[in-house]
Amino acid sequence: MNKVINKLFFFFGILTVLSSCEKEEIRAVLNSGAKPVVSVSSQSLQLNKESADANALTVSWAEPEFGFNAGTQYRVLIDKSGNNFADAQVFTTGTETSKSWTHKQLNNLLISMGIEPDTEGAIDIAVESLLSDKVSQRSDAANLTAMPYLDKLDLSSPWGVVGSGAVNGWNGPDMPFYKTGDAGVYVAYVMLLDGEIKIRENNDWAVNYGDNGADGTLERDGANIAVEAGSYAITFNENDLTYTIEPLSWGIVGSGAPNGWNGPDLEFMYDPSSDQWRAIATLADGEIKIRKNNDWGLNYGDDGADGTLDRDGANIAVRAGTYLVTLNLNDLTIVIEEVDIPGIVGSAAPNGWDGPDVSLMPDFSRDGVWVAYNVELADGEIKFRMNNDWGVNYGDDNADGSLERDAANIAVSAGVYDIEVDLASLTYTITAK
Repeated sequence: MNKVINKLFFFFGILTVLSSCEKEEIRAVLNSGAKPVVSVSSQSLQLNKESADANALTVSWAEPEFGFNAGTQYRVLIDKSGNNFADAQVFTTGTETSKSWTHKQLNNLLISMGIEPDTEGAIDIAVESLLSDKVSQRSDAANLTAMPYLDKLDLSSPWGVVGSGAVNGWNGPDMPFYKTGDAGVYVAYVMLLDGEIKIRENNDWAVNYGDNGADGTLERDGANIAVEAGSYAITFNENDLTYTIEPLSWGIVGSGAPNGWNGPDLEFMYDPSSDQWRAIATLADGEIKIRKNNDWGLNYGDDGADGTLDRDGANIAVRAGTYLVTLNLNDLTIVIEEVDIPGIVGSAAPNGWDGPDVSLMPDFSRDGVWVAYNVELADGEIKFRMNNDWGVNYGDDNADGSLERDAANIAVSAGVYDIEVDLASLTYTITAK
């Protein structure tokens, strides 16, 4: 009998413990109605170039009551009104509950979204709270209007250079011609290979020109134009169907330049968004000058060390470092400013985790955007870092195209890619060729 009673006590004891455990269990239940409530600092903005570095817009929100300590991450979405954020620009803020843009940053963003300068555009802004990789809550959209200003020149034209002598061959995309100050006259600043070229419209063969007599006069569907390797300015006159091909390069030479006073010079690239010439230059302590076509026939220095160039002027003193050098031939000025260079490093990169990294180059038409084309990667992982150093590096914790500092490696497959990094929005794209 005692054994039976003891078993009953044991049985009821177990039930009591289980019941107690069930009562003490804490269950996290998501408050499904909790979502960020967005506030914007202004609902109508006219952006101003003179206030480029001043704050233009701040988006803020309070942390929602999810019903538990969520450790929430946030991102801001911006899109044209009525598009339901289908083509949203995304800005990750981590745990921060606000995001600000200067006049310049917001201006570039609006223009990249297709809002024309000096035209008022309506945009929607929302905030997403990311509770996990599968659970997120989006706020209602806040609406505002904004008018961007013209910050970049548009010298684009429908004409281009194509051929075996062009960098992209006969299939293109073609090397572009740019508008000049004369209507119907265009110029292309190109690096050519030994081969042949033609001029065509809209990357298409429907309208194309060659030169049957090799006499500088163009004929529709005419003969290919033979060219030799080198840097050139090609001028195309649509009015009288003539063209010229003249050697042209601008470069940096000197004891502070990579190849000293004898060259070859470090070449500038033409920037059509500002009608200036730019170079990313790693310089040594020393002196430099600017010259045309790797020759002393036309060279510039700076007699007053005031940023104004003088023909055959004094050498320009420089300190060791990496610089963006901007040459303006319209007003003969030069600006030399230090710059941080992002690069690609990793087991998939050509030089592994130790580098040197694959350097990206700035896309001068889009502030903060850096590009590298035709990058050959292996199966493996990559990260982006500044100046071949781990002090500042970026990965992608969520594999969603948003960069986070000191974050997870980015997995890639073997192939050839065009890679873009936007340091303003901390986003990136890797596009297979």
